[in-house]
Amino acid sequence: MVVAVAPDALWVETVRASTCGACQAKSACGHHLINQQQSGQRARLRVPVLSTSHYQVGDAVTLGLPEGALMRGALWVYGLPLLLLFLGALLGTSLPVTRFDASAVLGVSGLILGFVINRVLSGRNGHNQAYQPALVPSGDDGCQVIQVQPAKK
Repeated sequence: MVVAVAPDALWVETVRASTCGACQAKSACGHHLINQQQSGQRARLRVPVLSTSHYQVGDAVTLGLPEGALMRGALWVYGLPLLLLFLGALLGTSLPVTRFDASAVLGVSGLILGFVINRVLSGRNGHNQAYQPALVPSGDDGCQVIQVQPAKK
């Protein structure tokens, strides 16, 4: 929902919805308890648009992420620290150090280095359009309808 209109952007408030209500195992699941605590949280996003003349405060809008942004982000956030963890541990096993466990020290150092690199990159890419949500025109959610038919016997 649009909460403010700026000259070049919209401020949109989103509500995090939980899918745990439809799950049959919710009574025995820890995620259900966490989602109960966090459901209904609101986040405000600044969404750049070319023209704000079509929007008013209170309008419901649909947001979308550019294709592949979620996958690329997950690979950077999870993949880079794990890769550096394993590379540090492998490097540590090849060193002739006996006073301490070099693979553990270098592995944890690689993990921390991965987190630091992600922090720096997220600051630089904060305004990169490849990772920014955008308004999806109503009626066009970017999805392609694919009809699935059972295999012929």
